[in-house]
Amino acid sequence: MSNKQKIPLGGPFAADQISNGERYELSHGHRIYCAPAGESHARHNVTGASLLDSDPAVEWSGVDAGFTPKPDTLCAPDVSVAPPPPPGKKGWIPGVPPLAVEYADRGQNETDLKIKIKELLAAGTRYVWVVRLMGPQRVEVHTPNAPMRLLSATDTLEAPGILRNRVPVHALFDREEAHRVTLRNLLQREGYEDLEAVRQEGLQEGEARGREDLEAVRREALQEGEARGKAKGKIEGGLVAQADALLGILAARGI
Repeated sequence: MSNKQKIPLGGPFAADQISNGERYELSHGHRIYCAPAGESHARHNVTGASLLDSDPAVEWSGVDAGFTPKPDTLCAPDVSVAPPPPPGKKGWIPGVPPLAVEYADRGQNETDLKIKIKELLAAGTRYVWVVRLMGPQRVEVHTPNAPMRLLSATDTLEAPGILRNRVPVHALFDREEAHRVTLRNLLQREGYEDLEAVRQEGLQEGEARGREDLEAVRREALQEGEARGKAKGKIEGGLVAQADALLGILAARGI
């Protein structure tokens, strides 16, 4: 969430006291207000969410999905990748997502962000990616019991066991690059490794059909030739028979 700011509204509260649609998260029972996203935050959020959701290994992902690792804690990462929630489950999702993505834009409350990262990792999240929208393109990678790693625009992100494919950092910032990665992912969901594999299959199918068409033309020409040969044979045979008959008549007359 962007622009998080604590507002003293009483409490402590439990997660089930926060209604769906209310713009609050909970940290140890204290409500944290989550302001609506600005243009940049919203645009990058949907780009990243679509990209991650398309990965062949992903069965479920969500935007601003509420997770409750404890009754007094409610976390709603900008983008979450997690196993599908139990069928028919209502209310907040138990636990935390294995992969959480946060977009940090202008006005980000860094204190609240640090608390959120700490709570997610402590509750079982394996990767928290913080996409920094201000300044150079970069992503912070937070994992349990390890120092934060900072990746630049030329690096790639990975989440083994959660995502099948690596994600170029640049794709989380650039819409066209995100579309290229998304297309690759969608093709892999259909059994193709990439767009080149689709082209090669089309080329092979075209060549096979071309050979079939050529063979069909050859067979048609052969059949037509045979038919013409038979017709010509009949004509020539008829002429020979007529000539023989005429010669027989002439011979009978002594001519």
